Amino acid sequence: MRKVQGDGYAEFAGARAGHLYRSACLLTGGDVHLAEDLVQEALGRMYVSWGRVSRSDNPAAYAQTVLTRTFLAHRRLRSSSERATDVFPDLPDPAAAGGDTPLRLTLVEALRGLPPKDRAVVVLRYWEDRSVEETAEVMRTSSAAVRTRSVRALARLRTVLGGSLSEHVAP
Repeated sequence: MRKVQGDGYAEFAGARAGHLYRSACLLTGGDVHLAEDLVQEALGRMYVSWGRVSRSDNPAAYAQTVLTRTFLAHRRLRSSSERATDVFPDLPDPAAAGGDTPLRLTLVEALRGLPPKDRAVVVLRYWEDRSVEETAEVMRTSSAAVRTRSVRALARLRTVLGGSLSEHVAP
């Protein structure tokens, strides 16, 4: 790869890494280590095809698509269901953290409870604000399947968060 293309990639990767990491954290249900691995894998795949990708209309959307497909491919691996622990280690003191940290942790925990494809639909549709058609294209499925998963996933989230949100949201 020529240096000019490599420089453009470095700028792109530096600008998009944080956004991809946040999306990956949501996709993985708060598993920050897996999120880092997914972002690294997605950016590695982007680097290999950067010459072609940099000429596309929207390299950022392409990066998000690569990240989501990398996540879904990882979930199909037999070893992806292994988990060392089911709780967050070393949670910060809620009084010192301030803000809405308990609500964020509740949302991440609720996302973790969704099946991977439902979680991907929620992240793409409501976090990334993508259309049904864009989400279907990224996930390589039909628009009807995205709508069905979206309704089902939101219903599950509402059920899980129904009691939890009242604890964190002031009246």
